[in-house]
Amino acid sequence: MDKIETKLPGVYLLEPKVFGDHRGYFMESYSESEFTRLGITVRFVQDNESYTMHKGTLRGLHFQNAPMAQAKLVRVLQGSVIDVAVDLRKGSPTYLQWVSVELSEENKRMLYIPKGFGHGFVTLTDHVKFVYKVDAGYSSAHDRSIRFDDPAIGVDWGVSEPILSQKDEKAPLLSDSDCNFEYGA
Repeated sequence: MDKIETKLPGVYLLEPKVFGDHRGYFMESYSESEFTRLGITVRFVQDNESYTMHKGTLRGLHFQNAPMAQAKLVRVLQGSVIDVAVDLRKGSPTYLQWVSVELSEENKRMLYIPKGFGHGFVTLTDHVKFVYKVDAGYSSAHDRSIRFDDPAIGVDWGVSEPILSQKDEKAPLLSDSDCNFEYGA
């Protein structure tokens, strides 16, 4: 597996080795020893999967406040997305900066997002299956969202009128949220 640095330290694009032939393909999507070799030493405790029917659907920006903050390893099984990570750690040299990457069933890339970052994606195709590992379980008491179009962050999602959930439509701006991430904490 290859680890590609992004402009946000700690956020990595991962490219698995894919072995294919006339039958299909095989790849390791996760190996504790391989991730340790790459310097990613989180212990994942839960796998999640979402299915999105329509192109142009946006999910995000989501995170869980500390102490239930989550590191994530995300990938696409079917379809294609633009995946986004935003540094929400107050005091960080990259505070409010974001990175976006295309993840698809074709490129089989994964994105590792450490604790302290908001996460979201917008679908580029219909019928997207999206999976992710997290290192802390879901906690409704710590679950948070911020506006996908928060001008303080300025993510370019590539869509003008995304399909949103009620939760994402009503999400506050970061300045109105109780996001509690601190750099170095």
